[in-house]
Amino acid sequence: MDDHPLVRDQLRAVVQSEADLNICGEAEDGYHALGIIKSAKLELAILDLTLRGTPGGLDLIKEIHLRYPKLFILVVSMHDESLYAERAIHAGARGYITKQEATRKILQAIRQVLSGEIYLSEKLAAKVLSKMAGGREAHAGLFIEALTDRELQVFKLIGHGRPTRQIADELHLDMKTIETHRSRIKLKLGIKDAAELLQQAILWVHRGDSD
Repeated sequence: MDDHPLVRDQLRAVVQSEADLNICGEAEDGYHALGIIKSAKLELAILDLTLRGTPGGLDLIKEIHLRYPKLFILVVSMHDESLYAERAIHAGARGYITKQEATRKILQAIRQVLSGEIYLSEKLAAKVLSKMAGGREAHAGLFIEALTDRELQVFKLIGHGRPTRQIADELHLDMKTIETHRSRIKLKLGIKDAAELLQQAILWVHRGDSD
């Protein structure tokens, strides 16, 4: 499931070129993705983190994993692997690969996840193993990784210029909850006021760490 037709076309061509793989459906938003999963007998759902409507991204992975725990999920995304891959795995995905990877890597990821294994790049796998061995440095609250999934969502929307009310509407939350998230983001990132929060969020988005 991807909200960009061109990306879906390319992925479809890759998958359909393999005799042992078959596409059962496509969707451009989380709502339709859930409908396809409910009606079709799937072994694997390939998701992007950026989908129109709700649920989207990490929330969709959590929803699918909750409803269909036996369904494998592979994320194919433009998002920065170092920031989003671990979040996707924790949410219930079994693999994460960026759209820039070669075709053979995407097919490798699909087959590896279908075989019951977790697919991660060598770089990310090393990072995860380092954490398991206790080798991760303690993060002072200045790093973006300190944010929860929801706080990261809010931070990204701030960076895209969304006002608090619009963010609340998009995430189906009340304004008080969004204000609480804003306060926690400022605290974790060492940001003094709303102006600096907006500036840092815009810089993060346009630096390429978000979509």
